[in-house]
Amino acid sequence: MTSTLASGSPAASAAGTQQTTAAAPGARAPRATLSPALKQATPVIVDHAQGSWIHGTDGRDYLDFTTGIGVTSTGHCHPRVVAAAQEQCGKIIHAQYTTVMHQPLLALTDALGEVLPDGLDSVFYANSGSEAVEASIRLARMATGKPNIVVFQGGFHGRTVAAASLTTAGTKFSAGFSPLMSGVHMAPFPYSYRYGMDETAAVEFALRELDYLFASRVAPNDTAAMLIEPVLGDGGYLPTPPAFLQGLRERADRLGIVLIVDEVQAGVGRTGRFWGHQFAEGVVPDILITAKGIASGFPISAIAASTELMSKAWPGSQGGTYGGNAVAAAAGVETLAVIRDENLVENARIRGDQLLAGLEEIKARNPRIGDVRGRGLMAGIEFVDPSAAGAVPVPDAAAAAAVQQACIGHDLLTLTCGPLGNVVRLIPALVVTEDEITAGLQRFAAAVDDALA
Repeated sequence: MTSTLASGSPAASAAGTQQTTAAAPGARAPRATLSPALKQATPVIVDHAQGSWIHGTDGRDYLDFTTGIGVTSTGHCHPRVVAAAQEQCGKIIHAQYTTVMHQPLLALTDALGEVLPDGLDSVFYANSGSEAVEASIRLARMATGKPNIVVFQGGFHGRTVAAASLTTAGTKFSAGFSPLMSGVHMAPFPYSYRYGMDETAAVEFALRELDYLFASRVAPNDTAAMLIEPVLGDGGYLPTPPAFLQGLRERADRLGIVLIVDEVQAGVGRTGRFWGHQFAEGVVPDILITAKGIASGFPISAIAASTELMSKAWPGSQGGTYGGNAVAAAAGVETLAVIRDENLVENARIRGDQLLAGLEEIKARNPRIGDVRGRGLMAGIEFVDPSAAGAVPVPDAAAAAAVQQACIGHDLLTLTCGPLGNVVRLIPALVVTEDEITAGLQRFAAAVDDALA
């Protein structure tokens, strides 16, 4: 069965909200509804979920290749994570961490110390990726005394005002509420497919343009930090070439600039290495940002830096009512233990190779798939117009939206992304099995055939 709802359409949005608010005949109308600004990617209402599967109130079983946009790293409701959270709820739920300290946060810090890059030995906790991003910028500016931040085209760093000011993955994240935070400057990202270049040429081009930005607009002596994702998320699931990260590290060292790596989506095993930046040999960020998969769905985020750098934050500049929540921290401790005990980073690598190989086979049969890319369990499929002339691909957002909606009819949940809306992204849980990847590929191939026939 193929869905007829268009992605982002009022009908699709209503399908995701009306079932929760519609009153029975003769009953009182609801006094509150969800904001109409919220746009549902699918009409699914969850009854319960387990592992890689969401079971809807419609009685259907959906293979979830969205994982809450990369959040449910150990799958839905992993028994060990559930048990850890339940046990902590019986001890203390909220222990405000600038008032009293609690054991789960100390344990999480110890556990993170086992997986953080050498030298990043000081951690600050918040609730969301946006908060952690803003904390990293605040720290970099305080530590250097410099105002400017360089970001890269296609990066997504959040929706709060400062984080949105740093985001270039689409105008929908930053339009309509100006003025934005000042001091943000954008440099090209080495998007080789879009530029019609090979990766080496794209890296050389992007580094050359970054140097030109420093010479023409943003003096290094006025630049606090460069901020980049190791795999662009909302920007199109584009892996950052290792040579580009190495070039940023060299310039950061030479020019006295803080290198911040946003691992909110790519971190915690998703790429087949624990941190996404680890594909670039010799690169260690000055500040690392993590969130999403770190607690399997409980809201917690963090930044990590050296004690020397973190000590340059002004007293009182770090804190928050809900940061480092005890239940979320307990879930984070168990999440890291599950990832270790079940060898999920390696599973992400193996299953990711299987996923990308299968997508390449689908691409070979359909000329409207222009590019397949990713690392580990982050896979992007870019749709283009094959009839358009020229060396530079012409994006086809309608095709991507049609495929994403057709996937629902085949009981597969996916999402779109990219500034031009022409990329479908697949984000299975780290616990995904070989059979589930095979099933997902079969369902995706059927959706492509249905949508683009």
